[in-house]
Amino acid sequence: MSIRNILSSVHFLLYFILMAGLFFSCQTNKEGVGFGLSETEIFYAKGFKITQGDDFSILEVSQAFPGDHLPFRYLVLDNLDAEKPEGDFDAIITLPIQKLIVTSTTHIPHLDFLNASDRLIGFPDLDLISSEQTRRLIDGGKIQDIGSGAKSNIEMMIDLEPDWVMISTLGEDLKNLELLKAAGIPVVINGEYVEQHPLGRAEWIKFTGVLLGKFDEASAIFSQIEKDYLEAIATTKDIEKNEKPSVMAGVMYKDVWYVPGNDSWGAQLLQAAGGNYVFEAQKGSGSIQLSYEYVLDLAQESEFWLGASDFKSLEAMASADNRYIHFESFQKGNIYSYTSKKGPTGGIEYFELGYMRPDLILKDLIKILHPELLPEYSLYFYSRLDER
Repeated sequence: MSIRNILSSVHFLLYFILMAGLFFSCQTNKEGVGFGLSETEIFYAKGFKITQGDDFSILEVSQAFPGDHLPFRYLVLDNLDAEKPEGDFDAIITLPIQKLIVTSTTHIPHLDFLNASDRLIGFPDLDLISSEQTRRLIDGGKIQDIGSGAKSNIEMMIDLEPDWVMISTLGEDLKNLELLKAAGIPVVINGEYVEQHPLGRAEWIKFTGVLLGKFDEASAIFSQIEKDYLEAIATTKDIEKNEKPSVMAGVMYKDVWYVPGNDSWGAQLLQAAGGNYVFEAQKGSGSIQLSYEYVLDLAQESEFWLGASDFKSLEAMASADNRYIHFESFQKGNIYSYTSKKGPTGGIEYFELGYMRPDLILKDLIKILHPELLPEYSLYFYSRLDER
């Protein structure tokens, strides 16, 4: 064989090896983010992602609170001997976790579902918690009250020496995060409330699962909730537009009527349940402010009224503001509230468990609007005002 042929063969072999390497590299990167790493598929939540290595996980929170901000990155090491990957992290957490602090009632169900309630050592305003499991721990003196909301006692948090603290924030109190970090306490931000897909909020249990070393359990729990949710939504798929009852929402506060925007979590659940939301023109995911006159003109003939604050009866509602009686849903008694189910110290279960159980909220709404679709189901969160 000539030298030219040999060189040609070598060049072809090198070219083949190079192209094969690029091909397999591209195939790997479809599933992973580099050598030794793989990105876990998140189905509904948009605010976080999970990257897993051999003995560590990386959590990246891109929507910690509304508005633009740099992602927060957290490293979770499987054990003390795990090798730390390169990169900058806002917190480094080493498993196993023995002591933790959370600051929102919506975090409590994560601990309950993952059998980790006994690791909670502090919470702001214990009266807000309705979970029976966690209340037993509170009654037993196992959980400290660390203040109220954003003004939580930072010094007490530091003295309790938790393995990590989970906070929810509007981005205005990040100085507290910096104080805890300076004390060597890992702090992670949970941005579940920014999600608008009902299953997106529930999927944040996977985030907590990684922080507890219980990702597989969290995934299994979410999969069951997803299954139940999708089965419920399938019952409404054949409802014709003219069969969807009109639904109004909200109440007045100081002459301003507050309703959920049509892009909000609650409005999406209502639409999924086969309801015709009379405020669908009100775009946005937050609370919308309207005048009484506008609401009366648009919603006076609505068949149902959902989310009527914390009123215990129609009489109490009329006493608070006599203008409520002019709506047909009030006159027919078709008003439902989700605030009747409370813990022994007044914590409202809907505000605690609702994010994790959109399947139950969806079934409640279907039962209210189309009771024939779920004949055996009993309302869980919602109740009719005069039936309490």
